[in-house]
Amino acid sequence: MTLPFSATRTDLTACDFVLATDLDGTFLGGSDTARRTLYDWIEANRDSVGLIFVTGRDPEFILDMCAAQGLPWPEYVVGDVGTTIAQVTEARKIAPIPALEDDIAGRWGDNGAAVRAALEGHPGLTLQPTEFRYRVSYDLVPDAFRPDAAVAQVQALGLDHLISDNRYFDVLPKGVSKGPSLRRLVSHLGLDERTILCAGDTMNDLSMLQCGLKSVAVGGSEAALLDQVRNVPMCYEATAIGAAGILEAVRHFDLHADTPELPEGA
Repeated sequence: MTLPFSATRTDLTACDFVLATDLDGTFLGGSDTARRTLYDWIEANRDSVGLIFVTGRDPEFILDMCAAQGLPWPEYVVGDVGTTIAQVTEARKIAPIPALEDDIAGRWGDNGAAVRAALEGHPGLTLQPTEFRYRVSYDLVPDAFRPDAAVAQVQALGLDHLISDNRYFDVLPKGVSKGPSLRRLVSHLGLDERTILCAGDTMNDLSMLQCGLKSVAVGGSEAALLDQVRNVPMCYEATAIGAAGILEAVRHFDLHADTPELPEGA
């Protein structure tokens, strides 16, 4: 049975387990049965399980998705590939945390227009229509893309780039990505690092899986990501896909006393 969604809580320090998870291909990945098993388990244990979405998606998309697709609501969001760090309020609004975002804003400055001008017409890149606050994002066509030229343009501006799933090209503030931003949130909240599991499946999750917390590359992960994390301490490579891979890792690390069995065939 699908449980009603709980009101979000703000004190993750009281949780036995905190899941910090990517969305596409990870929390949203796998079979319908696996996703429902994970989501209902989280909802049934909101007194002991906390949830942080760590995603390339923007806050508005996350709110719409939670409302429309029947997802558990997270307590916090690290969105926009790490350039947004926000709390989800009791009214189910996403409220950026200025104390954590000020440094990101300073690293970005006014570079949005400069990035768009530098990469205008670059082969294989199509500018995404959303104007993000502290990043510029493109859809990427691999056969047409000229990575050396694009990366040189980004580096000349003193910024970082990220290629994910061989489909997306993000330009980010120097030193900002999912892993560093999650680390800042964990420190800000005073969470016990032993309770946290990071979960991902593509290269834009790499910095999160490498950030020194327990982590899992779920089944079906991008081959380039698996190559990078194979020897990362505390990174588990799951065989089960998506949501089932998260549950597999929770059991592997023994992070919660009441973890459900993996759905049959996961």
